[in-house]
Amino acid sequence: MSTFGTDPHVMARTHDPDTSHEAAASIDTAMMERMVLDVVAQFPNGCIADDVERALPHVRSHSITPRFAPLLKKGFIIDTGERRIASSGRSQRVVRVTLPEERVSNGLFSKNH
Repeated sequence: MSTFGTDPHVMARTHDPDTSHEAAASIDTAMMERMVLDVVAQFPNGCIADDVERALPHVRSHSITPRFAPLLKKGFIIDTGERRIASSGRSQRVVRVTLPEERVSNGLFSKNH
């Protein structure tokens, strides 16, 4: 579970139009997940999606926000439980990169990673 990328079949629902399936297959999710993780790593106290979007102005938000769920599921980042107000005025969860000891204790990575 420690690899980057998401299967395109997971990103588009079976009832979605063919254009959604084509779009899902055309995205380099591994690269996008690495980019988002690299930005999150720059915020030792955690960050919200708005912070990542500001750091990647050349990437559209609809390409950034879907990367959080796989990174959370794979254990690369965690939801700190904190919420911060986004530019929209709504709360966003604060995430941060997991520490090596958190990864090992959760069984996500071996001690050699």
